[in-house]
Amino acid sequence: MTGPLTNIKVLEIAGIGPGPVAGMMLADLGADVITVERLTHETPTTDAATANPAIFNRGKRSVALDLKQPEAVAAVLKLISTSDMLIEGFRPGVMERLGLGPDVCLEHNPKLVYGRMTGWGQYGPLSMAAGHDPNYIAVSGALWPGGDAETPPTAPLTLVGDVGGGTMILIMGLLSAYISASNTGVGQVVDAAITDGSAYISTLLRFMHNTGQMDDQAGSGWANFGAPWNRSYRCADGGFITVCALETKFYQELLTLLDLDNDPTFANQWDTQQWAHGRDKLERLFASRTRAAWNARLEGSDACYAPVLNLSEAVEHPHNVARETFIKIDGFTQPSPAPKFSKTPAIAGKVPYVGEDTLDVLHQLGLSNTEINALSKKNMRAKD
Repeated sequence: MTGPLTNIKVLEIAGIGPGPVAGMMLADLGADVITVERLTHETPTTDAATANPAIFNRGKRSVALDLKQPEAVAAVLKLISTSDMLIEGFRPGVMERLGLGPDVCLEHNPKLVYGRMTGWGQYGPLSMAAGHDPNYIAVSGALWPGGDAETPPTAPLTLVGDVGGGTMILIMGLLSAYISASNTGVGQVVDAAITDGSAYISTLLRFMHNTGQMDDQAGSGWANFGAPWNRSYRCADGGFITVCALETKFYQELLTLLDLDNDPTFANQWDTQQWAHGRDKLERLFASRTRAAWNARLEGSDACYAPVLNLSEAVEHPHNVARETFIKIDGFTQPSPAPKFSKTPAIAGKVPYVGEDTLDVLHQLGLSNTEINALSKKNMRAKD
């Protein structure tokens, strides 16, 4: 490990959604992340599936345990006693019922940072309700600006809520609490709710709302797609492009490159009475040529333009290739770690098969062979 978090130990109780992504990012940055995965009779605990698509587990060590067994819980508590952080993403009360709630864990390790990732948070009227990314960001207000007068509010699944308001806020909380624990010797619980986090990262949108740049009417302001110069448009070949020429000089650059300098519709960038007419004109204009043709004219200029690429196209874009934004591991294309560090580069590791590191980790805890056999069962084996 060479990343900036080398020597930091993280224990992750495996789940779904933004929690495992947080563990992946910490592992990318050099942390030793052990994920405790569920052991059942159906658990594929051999390396037969070497090309594991679960890229959110890359760089981690995998331990498979049945947490319904008291011996397994005892083993996890031993891991907790030597860990800096814990990540869990269950509904409120689940970890407590397993005997791994924060009170118990902090008793075993007073410096532990106990990270809890949920959609609604550990308390509140909705805390026990089921939900997913769109539900959380709908309640926080983060989804509303994603629509306009013609289309209902929408956002790419997982980005604004799960990862933006969940994963990233959880990581910020974990690292902040870790620094505090390093200074004070006292750990704490980090309650990361996607509703809270997605509201928090909506700060600039809230500023725009407070300053009248958009109001509660869909598509009324420039920031929620009312302006013709802040929209996505369909091209002649069915592809899409997007423009966001907010500043005056960039707006003028866009008009020049589109040969619209002398069109009275666009004479006053902030004349909202002309916005609908301007949108119609730009829709027809962009629909008259292919996306490739618009790229040739606009990409790389100061017109604040970009083609809207699908997930496959994004991998091949020259800018992403130059920055090595995407990498391929075991045949699966995936985002490379970010940000980039000049002295301690982050490195994406391979994805372990479920339970690959169980025996090694349990041996390191000092468990006897008899104890390990009882925990690992017959279908577990050491990695080659």
